[in-house]
Amino acid sequence: MVKEALRERSNFLSIAPHLTKALPILLPLYDWWKIPYMWIGIKMYDLVSGDTILRNSYYLNTERSLDVFPQLNETDLKGGIVYFDGQQNDARMCVALALTAARMGANVANYVEVTSLVKEMEGTGPAPPKEVVKGAVVKDTLTGKEWTIRAKCVINATGPFTDAVRRMDDSTVRGICQPSAGVHITLPGYFTPKKLGLLNAETSDGRVVFVLPWQGVTLAGTTDKKCKVSTSPVPSEEDIEFILNECRKLIKLKITRNDVLSAWSGIRPLVLDPSKSDRDTKKIARNHIIEVSDGNLITIAGGKWTTYRSMAEETVDAAIKVAKLRPPWRHSQTIGFKLEGAHDFEPNLAISLENNFGVDRDVAKHLACQYGDKAIDVLKLAEPTGKTWPLLGTRLVERYPYIEAEIRYAIWEYAVNAVDVIARRTRLAFQDVDAAKAALPRIVEMMGAELKWDAAEKTRQTTMTLDFLDKQMGYAAVRSPTSASSMQNTGNYLKKFLEAAGGAGKSTNLAVVRKSLQSLEMGDMVEDELEKIAEKTGSWHANKEVNAVEFLNMVRHIVREKEIMDDIHSYKVAMTKSNTQYMLDQNLPKSPATDPPKPAVTDISKPGATNIPKPPATDLPKPPATTSAKPKQDPKTKI
Repeated sequence: MVKEALRERSNFLSIAPHLTKALPILLPLYDWWKIPYMWIGIKMYDLVSGDTILRNSYYLNTERSLDVFPQLNETDLKGGIVYFDGQQNDARMCVALALTAARMGANVANYVEVTSLVKEMEGTGPAPPKEVVKGAVVKDTLTGKEWTIRAKCVINATGPFTDAVRRMDDSTVRGICQPSAGVHITLPGYFTPKKLGLLNAETSDGRVVFVLPWQGVTLAGTTDKKCKVSTSPVPSEEDIEFILNECRKLIKLKITRNDVLSAWSGIRPLVLDPSKSDRDTKKIARNHIIEVSDGNLITIAGGKWTTYRSMAEETVDAAIKVAKLRPPWRHSQTIGFKLEGAHDFEPNLAISLENNFGVDRDVAKHLACQYGDKAIDVLKLAEPTGKTWPLLGTRLVERYPYIEAEIRYAIWEYAVNAVDVIARRTRLAFQDVDAAKAALPRIVEMMGAELKWDAAEKTRQTTMTLDFLDKQMGYAAVRSPTSASSMQNTGNYLKKFLEAAGGAGKSTNLAVVRKSLQSLEMGDMVEDELEKIAEKTGSWHANKEVNAVEFLNMVRHIVREKEIMDDIHSYKVAMTKSNTQYMLDQNLPKSPATDPPKPAVTDISKPGATNIPKPPATDLPKPPATTSAKPKQDPKTKI
């Protein structure tokens, strides 16, 4: 399994160099005896890699470890080992695979679910005929339209929904899939170096936690816990706190709950040995299985992203055997087969984009790494900014390199709603839910213009996307109503502080902090109170001065304290009401009246059904009329 994964990792980097890269990861060591133990283990990993090795691993002493990863907790640090692994943009990889399949002649359908399987009697000769799967009844979840697809062979590759489809074939079959929830969070990018990750292999419960630079932010995770299958998994409070606590052990910088930019949960379809009763997800191997049922339904389950290609090859080989197919080639042609965006990609593409199209450097790097050679097609959809620089590339939000042209291009990539764009074509929702909410109105406006949405449809799209961000991207979990308001007002807080401090980059004393808080109508606090808050937030210094970041941390602390006091007040009011009712029942004197709590207000309603028009035609070749048509060969790709 390890050799297969290493071979496939190497192929991954070759067929989609714009979406994948080698990332060095530091394994910090806090015991002397672990240095030779871990060094030998990782060197064996290098040895097994053979020709597919990315880079040789190496040891760093304490001083060098802190040089390359200055944010690292140095208490009892004895050194570290750096090894190399692959990192990818998974959502863009999924889109690239779908577009490549369409280019080669596949019929690709989005938002379509299987409602039942089509079965027919088959059999010749002395063997009795049997009922076999010959197609599926499917439903377009956007329009409600149903139709039947007939095929010589049906493959069940539905991830966590594996067992649901298997039971459409045989209702008595025992489950082989154990869904496991993995939660990730993102933090600001300054918690890790830009090109070095961190691994903690000894967490409090035995799970592995990574802290990695990813898309300009810090990605931390993951958890591993049994869960129920859901199309909309939600990150739990317990898992978010677990990851934060493990990060605090590794990182010496202060990490607070307000540092969390987003949080989400994904479901892994782990496969079980039906003969074993232990279903602890941490002990289940990440390998895959291929099963052929009595009705010829082929199921591929388990595995991981790294080995997707070899899993597909083995599955297609099984289909050829089961359905007696006659492919044009004897063996799979997908080793080295370049995906969409990779054909003319080269490492200096970002420089060419900056020079030839007049876009900001970070935007050029972003487009090159998201779209590969298709970045030029994206920029052809961009409108002039009207500025001396950049000439092209109006940003959706200032602090991230996404530009408006990407929304138009996402529709060419079969995006049909705002969630597709904000989470599955761009990664903004995963990077920062506050930024995603800020960009949403413009995204809906532009998609509405392209897809001819009326006002009601725009409202539905906005409501649906806000619900997605609140629940699935963790906005409700990481932002209380008051702290969300605080985050939205950060610019105002910072402006007041800088005015009082006399400019950017300057620190100021607590007397000025007091005046700043007064001007923000956050109360009048004496210097002793401010000192205590500064100590609690790690903002206190012997000279009693505070910089801008420390001021914002103090503001967030004050906001949280206010939330707690409001909760206590609400509790007291509820208890007073209960006590009053009891005394009325007993004909006792009433307790003193208390103002009732203010009712909570929410502006998020349940998303309604959407009826989204099909995306406009793309420059990709149209799929063939029937699935029996021969796949088209791309002129740039040797097969």
